[in-house]
Amino acid sequence: MDVIHHGAANGVTGSCHELVVTENDSVLIDIGLFQGAETSGADAVNGNAGTNNQEIDFPIDNIKALIITHCHIDHVGRLPWLLIAGYRGPIYCTRATAHLLPMVIEDALKVGLTRNAQLINAVLKILGGLMHPVDYDDWEEILPELRIRFRQAGHILGSSYVECEVAKKTGSLSSFSGTDFSVPEKRDNDPDLFVFSGDLGCKNSPLLPDPTPLERADMLVLESTYGNRNHENRAERQLRLKKVIEHCVSDRGAVLIPAFSIGRTQELLYELEDIIHQCKKEECAKKNSIWQDIVVIVDSPMAAEFTQQYRKMRDLWDAEALGRLEDNRHPLNFARMHIVNSHAEHERLVNYLKSTGEPCIIIAASGMCTGGRMVNYLEALLPDPRTDVLFVGFQAEGTPGRDIQRYGPRGGYVDLEGKRIWIKAEIHTLGGYSAHADQQELIEFIESAEKVKHVRLVHGDANVQREFRDILQKLFPDKTIDCACDL
Repeated sequence: MDVIHHGAANGVTGSCHELVVTENDSVLIDIGLFQGAETSGADAVNGNAGTNNQEIDFPIDNIKALIITHCHIDHVGRLPWLLIAGYRGPIYCTRATAHLLPMVIEDALKVGLTRNAQLINAVLKILGGLMHPVDYDDWEEILPELRIRFRQAGHILGSSYVECEVAKKTGSLSSFSGTDFSVPEKRDNDPDLFVFSGDLGCKNSPLLPDPTPLERADMLVLESTYGNRNHENRAERQLRLKKVIEHCVSDRGAVLIPAFSIGRTQELLYELEDIIHQCKKEECAKKNSIWQDIVVIVDSPMAAEFTQQYRKMRDLWDAEALGRLEDNRHPLNFARMHIVNSHAEHERLVNYLKSTGEPCIIIAASGMCTGGRMVNYLEALLPDPRTDVLFVGFQAEGTPGRDIQRYGPRGGYVDLEGKRIWIKAEIHTLGGYSAHADQQELIEFIESAEKVKHVRLVHGDANVQREFRDILQKLFPDKTIDCACDL
């Protein structure tokens, strides 16, 4: 096998793929945390019940490098366990990911392993010594037979898909010599090109450039999170967000938006700022408009920190976002945005909203309601019919977020940290806010390439992978299409 899957073969979390370069040399692409029903680790890949175990259960002696596509927890969260297992090789990623990664790992350590500051600082010191930041579109040789290149994935700041060129051997010499890597057409002696998509973003996402088109691939390891469906019209999603929030606030209650700290929170802030800005000069600026005095509360220290980092790295923003800055607007730091810093302030706010039902918009982690401050809001406010919960991201099977989506509209309940919480709040889902490419965009990514020989689907539920495989096989009968879940 050229590619071995240690995660995200049967689901949407725990991304981890091993590219075998030579008999004694391999590299890992991502080392993600398992979440929800997939927390049985590698056992989940094999279809067994397993135990809640994030430990590294595969040999790492041959692993010569770790390549990270982006710093979402389901792509980097097992990095502390990899270090515990003894890995001390280089870690390659984009410069923005290298900047953000220590914050993600610190949070992962506090949630999953330890809150001991001395131990956390020791891990972060080791991590800092292993990082090798690489610019987008630059080739980087990491083994005599392997060079890589990061391309824009448009998923979150610093996200990438990675091209891995594996050179053929000619006697004792690598076939890299004399190869023009800019030429899409592949000659017999050219390197084999393995492309790992990481998470591909949607086109026209706020703040970020669109994904760079694919040039070619001998094997494309492609995420399939939304391989069985297309998103709602993204051009109209801001209008839908505005209407849903206006409906929610008409109940005179809080609007709870569970959101990932990296990416989704910043997109929501960007669009909420635009709605508020437009309502200053349009019909909705009437005295009775909720946008006159609505407060947008970011209650997540991690989300607040990442929002600050997004503001610092504005050179990676797209042209529209930069244009707003030139107009003296501040899409990630506007007047009616409030940051909750301390835990004591968080507790006071939860209790205040529980007793008053004051209308406001709360954005907090975690995005799948598996932990973090959002859980406290849900415990307090789900039983209140004035509350509205608005989902804007994928909810994995086995997570509280998926249960709220499934049972909330029927007046059911959800178990939150051992407590049964009955749901009287209204539940809404806006599909157009997904940060993952949908079926059509994944197809267009394949079509953008001069040539793709083999597509391997990962990072999707098994039924989604198989459904998408059948669609791709009809569209591309000349390509090999398979699913990691069937290997």
